[in-house]
Amino acid sequence: MHSAQVQCYCHRMALEHAILVSLAERPGTGYEIGQQFDRSIGYFWSATHQQIYRTLKKLHTDGLVSFESVAQDGRPDKKVYTISDEGRKVLAEWVMSPTPLQPLRSDLGVKLRAAEFGDLAAVIGELKAHRDEHVAQLKLYNGFEAAYYPDPHTLTGRKLHQYLVLRGGIRSEEGFVEWCDEVITTLERELSA
Repeated sequence: MHSAQVQCYCHRMALEHAILVSLAERPGTGYEIGQQFDRSIGYFWSATHQQIYRTLKKLHTDGLVSFESVAQDGRPDKKVYTISDEGRKVLAEWVMSPTPLQPLRSDLGVKLRAAEFGDLAAVIGELKAHRDEHVAQLKLYNGFEAAYYPDPHTLTGRKLHQYLVLRGGIRSEEGFVEWCDEVITTLERELSA
């Protein structure tokens, strides 16, 4: 693999990195990686199973993963992917590269700015619906925290890192719910005035 290609991988977050993280944790088939996305990684970086298979093919072409064909009774062979040494290097370089600040893009924020041009009650209704979705997500994350990390002060390595990502999700959801509460209360006061 050429160093220019490595540079390309280091300066962007992409599905490639999420798959490399998954394979660095444990080898797996495209299906198993998809299941891991459905259970954990996908809460922070989503992808369809089709995107995962397409990206695995690209990673293999670039020499970042290898696979072993495993025979199955009555079905085609399955490919069990493993991260290569080059893939580990790319992943390590990406982890150490600066992360650009993500621009905030919010359809809901723009709608709120335009609330005076529409039906304020409808905007409040949409905010309540978003709040409910984020409360549900927060409840799910809090459940993960209670079930998988009951004593976070004892965590180290991969488990600690997974826990810290989960805490970021929890804090993000808490902040969004608090903001919705503030906006809904303020807009309801405006509507009743």
